[in-house]
Amino acid sequence: MEKTEFKKVIDSQTEQVQILMPEHINGEKRLFGGKLVEWIDIVAAVVARRHSNKNVTTIIIDNLQFKAAAYVNSTVVLHGKITYVGNTSMEVKVDTFVEKLNGEKKLINKAYLVMVAMDEKEKPTSVPGLILETDEERIEWEAGLKRRELRKQRIIEQF
Repeated sequence: MEKTEFKKVIDSQTEQVQILMPEHINGEKRLFGGKLVEWIDIVAAVVARRHSNKNVTTIIIDNLQFKAAAYVNSTVVLHGKITYVGNTSMEVKVDTFVEKLNGEKKLINKAYLVMVAMDEKEKPTSVPGLILETDEERIEWEAGLKRRELRKQRIIEQF
């Protein structure tokens, strides 16, 4: 099916900022991973909704890499963007940073999620194509193609 509508990556980029409070912290005095996954899922959903102009659902959290900890009173910045689109699905990358008071950011988590656009009957529906404007966007698209193929292989192997 040929796409007739296209959007740019920048059109749906989303950023969420949190200051970590005691209720976000686990028994080891670090950010609770489950809370971070919740925030990542929300950011990915907003990105996908902005791209598709539809309600969406998460179908896969494909890759979630915890690289460093965050602690109480840290400023946490989540940045999400579309990296690849299929017919009804969208791959969204969410990078999470701890931001120092001087504005310097350190990457603490990287995640890829696959979201599907839903119509009024909660059935998958087509999404706009993606206009790639930068080398980074083209690299992410190519990597997204590879991740898509790996996901297909994993699904086949599971059944």
